[in-house]
Amino acid sequence: MAECGRKALSLLEAARSRYESLQISDDVFGESGDDSSDNPFYSTSGDSDSENYIAEVGEEEQQQPKHHHQKRGDKEIGQGWGPGGSAGVGPPGSICPNRAEEEGWTEVLQDVTVPPYKDTHGPSQKMPDTATALDFFQLFVPDNCIQNMVVQTNMYAKKFQERYGSDESWHPVTAEEMKAFLGFVTSTSIHRCESVLSIWSSGFFSNRSIALKMSQSRFEKILKYFHIVAFRPSQGSNQGLYKIQPFLDSLQQSFSHTFRPSQTQVLHEPLIDEDPVFITTCTERELRKRKKRKFSLWVRQCTSTGFICQISVHLKEGQGSDGLAALKNKPQLHSLVAKQLCQNISGKNSIIFTGPSMTSLSLFSEFSEQDIFCCGLLSTRKSDCTGLPQSMLVCGSTPAQRGQSRIMMKGSLSLISWYNKGHFRFLTNSYSPTRQGMIIKRKSGEIPCPLAVEAFAAHLSYICKYDDKYSKYFIFHKPNKTWQQVFWLSISIAINNAYILYKMSDAYAVKRYSRAQFGERLVRELLELDDCSPTQ
Repeated sequence: MAECGRKALSLLEAARSRYESLQISDDVFGESGDDSSDNPFYSTSGDSDSENYIAEVGEEEQQQPKHHHQKRGDKEIGQGWGPGGSAGVGPPGSICPNRAEEEGWTEVLQDVTVPPYKDTHGPSQKMPDTATALDFFQLFVPDNCIQNMVVQTNMYAKKFQERYGSDESWHPVTAEEMKAFLGFVTSTSIHRCESVLSIWSSGFFSNRSIALKMSQSRFEKILKYFHIVAFRPSQGSNQGLYKIQPFLDSLQQSFSHTFRPSQTQVLHEPLIDEDPVFITTCTERELRKRKKRKFSLWVRQCTSTGFICQISVHLKEGQGSDGLAALKNKPQLHSLVAKQLCQNISGKNSIIFTGPSMTSLSLFSEFSEQDIFCCGLLSTRKSDCTGLPQSMLVCGSTPAQRGQSRIMMKGSLSLISWYNKGHFRFLTNSYSPTRQGMIIKRKSGEIPCPLAVEAFAAHLSYICKYDDKYSKYFIFHKPNKTWQQVFWLSISIAINNAYILYKMSDAYAVKRYSRAQFGERLVRELLELDDCSPTQ
């Protein structure tokens, strides 16, 4: 018994050592918690549009004809494996075995080493130990940004009343009122109320302690006229997000100036659609009634802290000046998005993790020329498989065993096919194919895998934990206008980034506010309430 205990401990110590070598730090963005799933490649929400975490387990098998004795839902029986005896034709763009050898793909493996990271990691400026929650928030939304909201809102209110008639109950909004306005809407993320107007009600979500700061009628007036950009630019911009683009640009600049990410980062779509609790409790009819958002948002995120370094917003409808609208739901769109998100990290030897929609040989080869290294999950349905060996993308006639893997290389790029209740395929040039890793699960025990697979599972599981906690700052106020939806989403991201910086600062050592306490304090400081102590 003691020997078994020592063996288990040594396995855990070895896994922990590899975990640290993969450059994942402690849980700085929030309290620790269990993974949302037993599968290392999962989506945090069953209703999420994100393709980046979802592994199409058994997708190739479903495309192959079943043997008459095989159960339809059994993914562990009759799985094909091996270079020969392919049971089907590979995806479009893949190359046959003979051509694969001619184009440089080989099963002879070579060691791969990523050069040292050419940048520092962490906050760019030191915050004093007396810094407040509002101080951290205003690293991203400073006073001049709030003052611009004041000016633009008053301009829009004036123009609106000139066209549709005067509003005697309206008077120009002030900077103090605009901060309070932001505080009221932000409070919906702390108290989980669907409507911000619940603050002034007598129901469960009422909050008399902050309702006295502003009347409901005044809040509704500000909400009616609220604007970031009151009028379309005179230069003929046809971009659908022109009303918020200056704010997004300012926010992006502040993200870059306040924090330097670690070497490992991930490109993905964060969980932004709904509250996970609502998703699991509501009926199918309630889900259908809710309007789908008309935009997609991708982020580049530091995998060791959860800090979102860059965002990219794309409208799903209409023609945008960036030309992305014509490419929606196509691999070209995701490739362009990836290039936009990584345009500021070339030459630094960063390691980027990608989901199936972004993983491709052409993108990874282009990034390699910019000293950007990649590790991505492949899907024969969602990925651009052009130039990849067909024999690695289809199933052979020999059944596979759990933990078995096959690897082919072309230069420094490795194409990995790994089996674990289904085939998982990866493309990488950031982890050596000669190095082995291990995925340890409570029920399944140790599952051997190439190091790239362990790295992908570790980093993506960490980001999924972040998504679960990110919903704690998700602003529940849901306006009808798309630009306002994007605005409140970006405010949610700014608050979460502010909390991450707070936990890495000296201020956290003085008053160790939890995530909920930090949010509560921020709301009260925006409202300029005398008692700013967090609720216990």
